Amino acid sequence: MPDQKRDYYEVLGVSKGASDDEIKKAYRKKAKEYHPDLHPGDKAAEAKFKEVNEAYEVLSDADKKARYDQFGHAGVDPNFNPGGGFGGGFGGFGGFEDLGDLFGSFFGGGFGGGQARRANGPQQGESLRLRLELSFEEAAFGCEKEIELTRTESCGTCSGTGCAPGTTAEICPDCRGAGVVRVQRGGGSFSFTTTQPCQKCGGTGKIIHSPCHACSGTGAVRKQKRVSVSIPAGIDDGQTVSLRGQGNAGKNGGPAGDLLVTVLVRPHPRFRREGTTVYMDQSVTFTQAALGAELEIDTLDGKVKWSLPAGTQPGTTFRLRGKGVPSLRGRGRGDQLITVQVQVPGRLTDAQRDALRAFAQAMGEDAGADGKSFFDKRKKKK
Repeated sequence: MPDQKRDYYEVLGVSKGASDDEIKKAYRKKAKEYHPDLHPGDKAAEAKFKEVNEAYEVLSDADKKARYDQFGHAGVDPNFNPGGGFGGGFGGFGGFEDLGDLFGSFFGGGFGGGQARRANGPQQGESLRLRLELSFEEAAFGCEKEIELTRTESCGTCSGTGCAPGTTAEICPDCRGAGVVRVQRGGGSFSFTTTQPCQKCGGTGKIIHSPCHACSGTGAVRKQKRVSVSIPAGIDDGQTVSLRGQGNAGKNGGPAGDLLVTVLVRPHPRFRREGTTVYMDQSVTFTQAALGAELEIDTLDGKVKWSLPAGTQPGTTFRLRGKGVPSLRGRGRGDQLITVQVQVPGRLTDAQRDALRAFAQAMGEDAGADGKSFFDKRKKKK
């Protein structure tokens, strides 16, 4: 069946003969272009980001890259069986114990023992996930935060070997350090050999006779740490900051996992946010709306003077440019939208009522069929 995935070189935008540095540079460019933090909620960008990471995972690994160059996507499939294209069953190859030996004779040992190397090879540590609560302003302008976490780290007493100081581990006699053993299955002309984790050493390839007292032979210890997190300006509720290498320690010399910090933004009493735009309601009196006024308006930068035009109607929205949230991409700031809410007085004195009645008459307003104005009726109801 033909490959359904795009060519990995095409995904990164490099030629097949590209150097390691060229591949790494192309990956960083593409990963930044499609990073989920820059495209919140964009499923297409998320798929592209995963595709770029998948391509780099293969092309940055010499063994995987060699198999990909020779066999395409099938060559890096976990279930890849390079012997699948040959008919007649395994028994027809006579003196070869398994397909690793068979292809080792064809390709100089490129496949023989591959699974054994992976069983006890370097493994990346687990990533950790934490939630961090921020104020509205901290999310808008960015900040530095210190968080406390518990993670596994390489044991300082044994340097991660798991052995007591001054001792070394014995290479497992059953698997000879491979971490896996070969098991004969089937029978007769249909017999074949598979591999499975070595039970004697637990798949580690070594036996520790004198375990390190500090880590009990695991090579890792749990520690509490304080980690500084740089929160970028413009981050929104639910988005995640990734700290490379701040997760749990790797195994067998592998790199540490990542620390993934998801942001929770507390609601603001005055502002609400959509993207980089900030919304707020501003209460004004009837007189201010009718005659206009010089007001002080709350913004993320503090109070600013603002002129309310005369004759402003209730529900009118005004825009303050550049007073919103900074863009996460570093491209300026959004705007602040102000919706005017005109306050209607709930209680009036006789003098105020007379003044408004006179105003209504001056405006030619009808006081009502019963000769009473709105304010008279409102007083009677109370």
